[in-house]
Amino acid sequence: SMGLFVLFFGSKKCYENVAHHTIWMGPRYKELLEDIFDKYHLSEDFSIYLHRPTCTDKSFAPKNHDSFYALVPVPNLKGDQNWSELKEEFSKRILNALDKTILPGINVNSEEIFCMTPEDFKADYRTPFGSGFSIAPILTQSAWFRTHNQDDRYKNLFYVGAGTHPGAGVPGVINSAKVVESILYDD
Repeated sequence: SMGLFVLFFGSKKCYENVAHHTIWMGPRYKELLEDIFDKYHLSEDFSIYLHRPTCTDKSFAPKNHDSFYALVPVPNLKGDQNWSELKEEFSKRILNALDKTILPGINVNSEEIFCMTPEDFKADYRTPFGSGFSIAPILTQSAWFRTHNQDDRYKNLFYVGAGTHPGAGVPGVINSAKVVESILYDD
């Protein structure tokens, strides 16, 4: 799958009008996906998923502060990006984009900034090519077509995770574990 650049940051200002989940689409969404998946090219533009946990749980930040992470799809490590050289500048580009759109003033109010790159995903989570997700989100690798939770050959071998049935993401992984639990208790 694609890589992810995840920028974590706090804010000395509360952004009460920003939802818990916000998606900001770049100007060339389709072409951006081609750059990421087909060319492994890091484009000048990007799209952002912005997560603001303090919207629903104030304990994620000190009083009158906010916390965020910005998840940006990027090429995985099949591309030739040197993330140790790029991450500081790319972080600034993300904050600049947010400052001009969703989070006015974030450039002067941000604090406690750190990031994860595809290199971190590979080193910390051992994901192939620093991928941020499991298998590619195409029809033949979705839902029922994903690896099933019980091995066909070894009946006491079970699979749970983002690359297994029913799907990716935390809800999919939890449901995958529930499927395996029901198989185990049915046997």
